[in-house]
Amino acid sequence: MDRAQLVKEARRSIRKGSKSFAAASRLFDRETRERVWLLYAWCRACDDIADEQDHGHAIGPVRLGTRLSPEDRLATIRTLTELAMAGETTGTPAFDALGQLMREVPLTAAMVDDVLAGFALDAADWRPRCEADMLRYCYHVAGAVGVMMAAVMGVSPDDDDTLDRACDLGIAFQIANIVRDVWEDDAQGRCYLPVEWLVEADIPPGEVTKPHYRGALVPMIARACALARDYEASARIGAARLAFRQRWAVLSAANIYGGIAREVERLGAHAWDHRVHTTRAEKLAHVWSAWNEAQAGNQNDPDRMAGGGPESAAEPAGTAPRPALSRRELREMGLRK
Repeated sequence: MDRAQLVKEARRSIRKGSKSFAAASRLFDRETRERVWLLYAWCRACDDIADEQDHGHAIGPVRLGTRLSPEDRLATIRTLTELAMAGETTGTPAFDALGQLMREVPLTAAMVDDVLAGFALDAADWRPRCEADMLRYCYHVAGAVGVMMAAVMGVSPDDDDTLDRACDLGIAFQIANIVRDVWEDDAQGRCYLPVEWLVEADIPPGEVTKPHYRGALVPMIARACALARDYEASARIGAARLAFRQRWAVLSAANIYGGIAREVERLGAHAWDHRVHTTRAEKLAHVWSAWNEAQAGNQNDPDRMAGGGPESAAEPAGTAPRPALSRRELREMGLRK
């Protein structure tokens, strides 16, 4: 496929796979929007191969003997990704989209490897033992994608502080997913809440969704949501350094996903009676709020652009509040493992 065809397929993928991200992507300028779609398509395809799904949905019963092992699915993801990074045609539009994207923006092999490490954790049936483990998982499955998104938006590979804050937004998003999807994950035999937290709450392994443990689960979820707020606050500082339309899109996504975590926390023990989601009206309200936030930032430093602009236009790197564990620390944890 040529670029136009890859973009068309990627647009179809994001509209099918995530209404929230599809809505936020429309706020970018055309070039950035198309590149965001290309990146999404690759991430979505990797996720679907890992979980044997189609855009996050079950693909129907799999015949006995045809299901691939988690290790084989991971090998498929790695092989197709490596071919795409090498500039080869894979025959799979979503992976060819990554190859196209790498020819257009300064994505690095390390950035891609950090995302693939998240799929490796799931393939190994890995579970977080402590809070740092949970954050490390969030880094690989979402924070590392945030770093790639920042590169797509033009943030320089040398602008470590802004890349760190892009990573922080991905981590905040993933924590929101974890607290919302406790019941769904449990049905798949998964739990991404730290074992140490469960022990402290006297919740036995594998029983996190039992009705009589809901009361004990609520403070744990509030603790996770507090972490998400810290990472989201850090990310908003990085968003202020982007060009206006990019800032608007990023803040819209932050408002939408932050709203999910806040709603889960507000509902308490009833958070899992049904899957928490944002309505169309709520999404529009979040986008409007983000427009006002982005406008305010534009008035404060109108010349500041992604990866550039006068030094006085943004808070000096490293001086603004940061969450407890940074991108670098979380990545090094994975390397030590």
